[in-house]
Amino acid sequence: MEYVDALVNGFLGMVQWTWRSIIFDVPWYTNYFWGLILISILVWGLEILFPWRKEQSIFRKDFWLDVFYMFFNFFVFAIIINGVYKVLTVLFGDIGISSKTLAIVDIANWPQWVQLVVFFVVLDFVQWFTHILLHRVPAFWEFHKVHHSVKEMGFAAHMRFHWMENVLYKPLKTLGLMVLGGFEPEQAYIVHFAAIAIGHFNHSNIKLTYGPLKYVLNNPVMHLYHHAYNLPEGHRYGMNFGISLSLWDYLFRTNYIPESDGKIELGFPGDEKLPKGFWGQSVSGFRKKDKG
Repeated sequence: MEYVDALVNGFLGMVQWTWRSIIFDVPWYTNYFWGLILISILVWGLEILFPWRKEQSIFRKDFWLDVFYMFFNFFVFAIIINGVYKVLTVLFGDIGISSKTLAIVDIANWPQWVQLVVFFVVLDFVQWFTHILLHRVPAFWEFHKVHHSVKEMGFAAHMRFHWMENVLYKPLKTLGLMVLGGFEPEQAYIVHFAAIAIGHFNHSNIKLTYGPLKYVLNNPVMHLYHHAYNLPEGHRYGMNFGISLSLWDYLFRTNYIPESDGKIELGFPGDEKLPKGFWGQSVSGFRKKDKG
């Protein structure tokens, strides 16, 4: 019954939290529902005012599909899976694994700003590493194809990804938290909102490189080439895997930016075989006929 209670309470708790967010019954800095909408409108507005690829429509190809993905992955799937995570927490507790047992560094007593920086950097590295696995492990790539099926880039493409990616990212992100003492800093919302904004900009139709900061921060020009249809020699599995930071790509030599006119073909060889709708894409990767 303990596991059943964890499953039910985890599901209902996330439903209630999401509803409270919608009606502004949570602290503003934890309101990711309206925060996501506000950031999306701001980045979309900049796309409209300062388009990089001027021939691209405001309502680009698959715009509404990507908007649906954005809310599904950020909220609906989070509601569905939260109960499972609660069950796993109980299970790990029963076998003696807690958030503290794997801690290598406890940042709890560090200054807040240092906690935030370390938290941001560690989680971004974990996501960069996971992203590489999505490209290099054939079974994972079958799910990641959904994200790379984007044919015209725009802010909402940030959230077009197969629901299995949430399942694959979560364990490693949790491991990263455990390494840091098993908790998020009090002001972790700053990191989460920053990650949403950076991800939206990276997928937007805006030409930004951030000047010298391009060696630290990921940017739309760099990330566009991550989505290139034709991969250059020496980059069989892709390039520019950075999520928020470009630092890892420069350190491990997975960076590639040949030019910046923005007019390249996006996708991957065989992308025409991927289902075009959400439901078809949601089961893609499990079917043998999708294997390539």
